[in-house]
Amino acid sequence: MTFTPPTPDAITHSARRTLEIEADAVRALVARIDDAFLAAVRTLLACKGRVVVTGMGKSGHIGGKIAATLASTGTPAFFMHPAEASHGDLGMITADDVVLALSNSGESGEIVAIVPALKRRGARLVSMTGNAASTLAREADIHLDASVAQEACPHNLAPTASTTAALALGDALAVATLLARGFTAEDFARTHPGGALGRRLLVHVRDVMHKDDALPVVPRDASLKQALLEMTRKGLGMTAILEADGRLAGVFTDGDLRRLLDHDVDVRGAMIADVMTRGARTISQDALAAEAARRMQEHKINGLLAVDDDGRVVGAFNMHDLLRAGVV
Repeated sequence: MTFTPPTPDAITHSARRTLEIEADAVRALVARIDDAFLAAVRTLLACKGRVVVTGMGKSGHIGGKIAATLASTGTPAFFMHPAEASHGDLGMITADDVVLALSNSGESGEIVAIVPALKRRGARLVSMTGNAASTLAREADIHLDASVAQEACPHNLAPTASTTAALALGDALAVATLLARGFTAEDFARTHPGGALGRRLLVHVRDVMHKDDALPVVPRDASLKQALLEMTRKGLGMTAILEADGRLAGVFTDGDLRRLLDHDVDVRGAMIADVMTRGARTISQDALAAEAARRMQEHKINGLLAVDDDGRVVGAFNMHDLLRAGVV
């Protein structure tokens, strides 16, 4: 038989059909968030060991992602290949563990074969299948219905909508458990210290600011010339101006200097108190550096002063410091 390549319209129609079928499959799951789902969440929360996710073929690939999502959101988990389980990997499972088994048919031989061993070990079994009457569904302590009306494959054969549904249901399970556990954004960052998200959630202003001898400050009675020398020495493009009691009086920046030059101000004779910007923007040294970046972008400024709980200036930083820290 000679193959006739499809037209562009046929290709785009196929792609849209695939997305519509898979979207329908995910939408159908909403009505299945029921008592069984709540029981699964409670089981994961009560787990004193690990959640062991298993699945064969395409279900195994989905299971691997679900295990990774659980692990990164506060539920210790790993993936176990069901075929390897029969050859020794069952030794990784204890009575304190929960096994989450994925199989669209619910009859995957490699998984069904290890169910008796799982029960002997005392592990709880949660199944996610597309067939509530299947062996795996019946033998599980809790069954989650991930069935779909049809696959997106035109032959209704290749796992497409069914794997999408299983992935979405796994995400729902992980996120619901995250919520029930009280898992925070900071907790998430601690499991992702090497990523951009971790840096955004773990780096604070105190970690990037220049302080002590590196902090550019001059007293309110200083001259503009003294302030410029301080800015040059510290290299941040600004300096804080302090009252006699150490509290912030104002700030002077490179931008302020350019504006002064436009107005023919006597740079050599001016006093800093006369040309500084009063009411300088500040941020707590305990704030996230990502919040500092947001404020700087919002107000179109290149630097900020950091203050302690008493409102005293303890640090200064600019956008380059945030870039070096990987926050922006």
